[in-house]
Amino acid sequence: MSATAIPIAHRSATLLNALRDTEPLVHCITNNVVTNFTANALLALGAAPAMVDVIGEAGPFTRVAGALLINLGTPQHEPREAQREAIAAAGDAGTPWVLDPVAIGALPVRTDLAHEVVAQHPAAVRGNPSEIMALAGVGSGGKGVDSTDTTDSALHAAVTLARTHKTIVAVSGAEDAITDGQRIIRVANGSALLTKVTGGGCALGALVAAFLAARGEESPLTAVTAAHIVYGVAAERAAQAARHPGSFAVHLLDQLSAITADDIDADARTRFSAAETALSS
Repeated sequence: MSATAIPIAHRSATLLNALRDTEPLVHCITNNVVTNFTANALLALGAAPAMVDVIGEAGPFTRVAGALLINLGTPQHEPREAQREAIAAAGDAGTPWVLDPVAIGALPVRTDLAHEVVAQHPAAVRGNPSEIMALAGVGSGGKGVDSTDTTDSALHAAVTLARTHKTIVAVSGAEDAITDGQRIIRVANGSALLTKVTGGGCALGALVAAFLAARGEESPLTAVTAAHIVYGVAAERAAQAARHPGSFAVHLLDQLSAITADDIDADARTRFSAAETALSS
């Protein structure tokens, strides 16, 4: 059986095992609201987090990390410059990096920065529908960090971004959509409680970076999809044990730690389509 014929759930399960075997170092220059939760999510999954946002250190650290996360949630001056330094180092070192364009659209500083850095070849971009549309220049953003658009309405923008910047674009929503500009993979796993926990989406961006660091011979599209499947299945299992946000956040970390490759094989819900369908709609 060829690699492309292996179901995406099984390939994601295999990547989960690879991630835990390699324990990749993930450098996160993220927003100060979610640093702790992001680090704990990576630790629970089996990766090693570090948050180095000091100018003069961010670049050298990126060179030794397995992947880099750039999250624009709180774009203060020094972290912005550290992000630029880290992105440049990632380009030199061949380190995969992920852009999470939090709340871009109406807010000028982060919006300008997002448009500047997306041109520097991130391995993946992850955002909610309104953020992805704003990054593509076809929307004014959402309601703060919350989307006012749907996954379906952002598909055209996602495919265009993927083709323009030769990257993987992931749109997070009730059903996630991940595209390389040619194919779209839908992931139906998840829980609405993720929207009630501070850092729910931001932690997913860090997991995307971790799976990219551990992908080996797998494609970036498969790695980004694997992150969404694993996170979504863990969220569903957490929601079964906790019906409210506080306990859900704790159970989510527990499930990220407890989830197995067999769980992914059994519970992943995905479907595929050609990107052309999004462009023609």
